[in-house]
Amino acid sequence: MAQTVQAIRGMNDLLPENTSVWQKIEKVIRSTLTSYGYQEVRMPIVEKTNLFCRAIGEVTDVVEKEMYSFEDRSKEHLSLRPEGTAGCVRACIEHNMIYNQEQRLWYMGPMFRHERPQKGRYRQFHQTGVEVFGLTGPDIDAEIIALTYSLWKKFGIENDLELQINSLGSSEERAEYKKALVAFLEAHFDELDEDCKRRTHTNPLRVLDTKDENVAELLKSAPKLSDYFGEETKAHFDSLLSYLDKLGIKYTINHRLVRGLDYYNLTVFEWVTTALGAQGTVCGGGRYDTLVEQLGGAPTKAVGFALGMERLVLLLETLQKVKADSAADVYVLGSGEGCELRQLQVSSFLRDALEDVRVFNHCGGGKFKKQFQRADKSGAKVAVIIGESEIANNTVTIKNMCDKDSEQKEYTLEESVKIIKSIINK
Repeated sequence: MAQTVQAIRGMNDLLPENTSVWQKIEKVIRSTLTSYGYQEVRMPIVEKTNLFCRAIGEVTDVVEKEMYSFEDRSKEHLSLRPEGTAGCVRACIEHNMIYNQEQRLWYMGPMFRHERPQKGRYRQFHQTGVEVFGLTGPDIDAEIIALTYSLWKKFGIENDLELQINSLGSSEERAEYKKALVAFLEAHFDELDEDCKRRTHTNPLRVLDTKDENVAELLKSAPKLSDYFGEETKAHFDSLLSYLDKLGIKYTINHRLVRGLDYYNLTVFEWVTTALGAQGTVCGGGRYDTLVEQLGGAPTKAVGFALGMERLVLLLETLQKVKADSAADVYVLGSGEGCELRQLQVSSFLRDALEDVRVFNHCGGGKFKKQFQRADKSGAKVAVIIGESEIANNTVTIKNMCDKDSEQKEYTLEESVKIIKSIINK
């Protein structure tokens, strides 16, 4: 017997009981983004490796350790996208979408990182991303945070997430701060873990994001980036916090929040939860005002965020805010000569007459008892029964599957539509 082939570790199948949950969540996200006037963009999954090296940073964990990169038959170095912002910026520059223009875009799809799979984090994972180009002020920063907060309210989880926010200042301010931070880290070098020792001279800001408790305690006495801010940076951050206060969005200023990618400046934020055990980030983003120019475009201000779909699904399921749909709303079954054709006709009629109602037609015949068992297993609220009598009378018999004691009755097709609606909408 041939050996079976299994999925790659960290790349998971989404089965029907999973996809109905995902579809519900995606529908809420799409409708919310549309209501804010944002437009969808779809980028390739594969990009030139150099795009991510230039955008994310050569000494980030993503580029150094996690990218799926390969050389194709044309000897080009390509990578599966580890995030969406770089590809979105590349697309906007290539199609001249942002030169002296404002764009508010969103995308949804798979990303790829070769890291240790764990609960809510996989090697193929999915993100919803939002990118805004051409706007400078803190009001747009506030809007995208308000957009995420609107999503949490629609899902009923606004009290289960905490907004953590910080400012990374300008590149010049960070450069001055890095000198002070490196000096502090070098003075305490023996107290750092190996990862932080490596980052001290490659990407010192990432030390602030350490998960090592001893180093985190040490960093409480480290210099603060905010001490190096100029008046313009302070004004931007203060205005953003004022907007959030007036919008009633609670937040915590986290001076150690830096995000994992090199292109951020000024505003950075994360929505985190402890409902899944250890603190986990569900959504994060911020400003990246220099990235467009860095990738060859004209200087363009930009801000955005990425929402981790697996983490959001896991959170909603853990809090019992979402559940899988049944396979069908209406189950059409039958027995007797000519029933197969009649079932096809009736099913088609009901699908046309009942918008957004899932009509499942039983195929393959069999005894009524077995067909009713399948109807019950499908979760359908209504069974539409067709026998030789119904074929002769041009009628159908309706059974309310939600009320096992109710009597089944015969109706014309037109009458059945009203009856089915009344049962489904109860």
